[in-house]
Amino acid sequence: MLKKTIPLFITLLIIAWAISCSKSPLLTSVEKNYLKKNDSIKVAVFPYYPPYQFTNDQGYMDGIFIEFLELIENKTDYKFKRVYYTNWGQLLEDAKNNKVDIILEIQKTKDKEDFLTFYPPLFESKHAIVQKKEDSIIKNLKKFGAKKLILPYQYSIVEIIQKKYPSITIGYGKDELECLQKVNIGEYDAYIGPKAVIKYLITKNNLNNVIISSELDVSYSPGFAVVKDNKILQSIIKKSLNSISNREKKIIIDNWLFNMVTPFYEKPNFWIWITFLIVCILMIFLLINRYLNFKIKQRTRQLQIAKEKAEESDQLKTNFIQNISHEIRTPMNSIIGFSELLLKEDLTLEEQKEYAKIIARNSKELIVSIDNILEIAKLQTEKITIKPEEIDLDALFESIDKKYYQKAKEKNINFVVESKLNKNAGLVLIDKPKLFKILLNLIDNAVKFTNTGSVIIQYDIIDKEIIICIKDTGIGIKKADQEIIFNIFTQSEKEISKNYGGLGLGLSIAKKNADLLGGKISVETLENQGSTFTLTLPFIPVPEAIQNTSEKKPETIQKPEKHIILIAEDGDINFMFLKTVLTKMPEFNFVIHRAENGKKAVEICEKNNQIELVLMDIKMPIMDGYEATKKIKQLRPQLPVIAQTAYSTEEDIQKAIAAGCDDFISKPIDRSLLMPILSRYIFKTT
Repeated sequence: MLKKTIPLFITLLIIAWAISCSKSPLLTSVEKNYLKKNDSIKVAVFPYYPPYQFTNDQGYMDGIFIEFLELIENKTDYKFKRVYYTNWGQLLEDAKNNKVDIILEIQKTKDKEDFLTFYPPLFESKHAIVQKKEDSIIKNLKKFGAKKLILPYQYSIVEIIQKKYPSITIGYGKDELECLQKVNIGEYDAYIGPKAVIKYLITKNNLNNVIISSELDVSYSPGFAVVKDNKILQSIIKKSLNSISNREKKIIIDNWLFNMVTPFYEKPNFWIWITFLIVCILMIFLLINRYLNFKIKQRTRQLQIAKEKAEESDQLKTNFIQNISHEIRTPMNSIIGFSELLLKEDLTLEEQKEYAKIIARNSKELIVSIDNILEIAKLQTEKITIKPEEIDLDALFESIDKKYYQKAKEKNINFVVESKLNKNAGLVLIDKPKLFKILLNLIDNAVKFTNTGSVIIQYDIIDKEIIICIKDTGIGIKKADQEIIFNIFTQSEKEISKNYGGLGLGLSIAKKNADLLGGKISVETLENQGSTFTLTLPFIPVPEAIQNTSEKKPETIQKPEKHIILIAEDGDINFMFLKTVLTKMPEFNFVIHRAENGKKAVEICEKNNQIELVLMDIKMPIMDGYEATKKIKQLRPQLPVIAQTAYSTEEDIQKAIAAGCDDFISKPIDRSLLMPILSRYIFKTT
């Protein structure tokens, strides 16, 4: 592309040069006819501005602009009528009123553009400051102070000085010579004008008391101007000026010993810079092209890596889904199979108990798998809130000890929980459900993958950190797999899933929850020798004010009285199960009412003031549990309402609490969790 562009660019330059150099008639037939019909086109001449235009010693008009005018007359074969002025203001007034057609010499200013069309200046001359010889030199007009400046009336320099230095006091003279004479006699402090004009007038008129003190960054740049309304004349003058070659300009300027100002496009430096700019642009295009190629290759590589990761992730998910099917069907097979066996009439009591245990155990395993799937899905959304609460670490680990001791005993391994805390140092503020999930997943793995030896749990608070270590003497983890064990859908070996089961989600859930709590999990392991998982969490002590106001646990009542409760549940099987669980509790003596929907639950509570507690299902027909709870709380604000539902996320819990529920228990209902909740609210009402 670049190789084709350069020759094309050079060809266009040659064509443009050839066209510009081709000879063609200067004026059109319309323009020539215009000149023939108008034999008195007037040119305003102001012969008091040497060396630009002035009357010489022989009484003839002379100067640079006079020679340019004569050159234009030769090119157009037309003699313009010269109109001489002694007053510059009058000249401008006549131009406004179309009494003259062309002004021979004038500098472009904004206020004159209303009635004149200006052409590019033919040359430039720096302005200079003229002062009396004995005065201190003025180098900067910003420091002009209270001095008086004189300028020719209505000259372009007046507008320039007024705009740039509005604080300077300006007096006016008729022309350049009068201004210089007034500075010469001391009537004014300074004059500003073109340097060439000043030198000529000072020498010619013997103004010996003044000197040029300094130059300004303001230039005198005069050219031709034509009245605004005459379009044909404007075109004639424009073409005539454009036809004047550089050589012709140089001859006229050099004749008056004046340095000509070459147009920027005719200076060698201009083309040098243009060439440099073109080369730079081409280089930029080349660099951009190389950069884009680099970015394309880089992006292609990134897409390839992303594709490989996506394929790997897709394969992992495929394996995970297949594993889900296995992990759900396996316990379901046991549950359904042994449930059918229980229906046989020839079973012994021991067989019935054994089958029931198998059904219960597999049901719990199924619930764990489902909970893990839901938990990882929730963690993936990253819309989790942390809710710290006061917990006693000793009490927490005591419950963990009770939970796993029997399971470890069945595998003939030791299960030990060791506290290294100082006395009464176990109260902390932390999100208890998340901490519990972390510990359950880590301890489940430790017990699952340990066949001989022990599982030891140690916990302590060191340097404002909670340190919990779970050590086991299990199968350990291969070194190559230690970096991926916390990833979703992965296990250290494919064979582990076959031999031990599981979805490979436990460590991922533990790590994500640890991250949410601002902690971390590290692992030290040797294959076939065991693993040590260390959980480190920030320690936030419980303020004393909270400790002192902690609620006392209700005392256990030995012989309960009858308590009337309402179960709001639309499912017959769920109601039968819950009713059976409640009636089998020896600690309580319940009278149970049922409402098949939320509306009926509200009506029963409204009619029966003896209802002491409501177990409220959330998803029901006609009126759901949220709406029913709100209405019941309006009728009886002190009546405890316990939400019992299969919706068990933190958002569901908070929604139930917001509706007015006093507590929450998730389905399937665990009797060990239901008991303390019932105790808390039943005993409060007695």
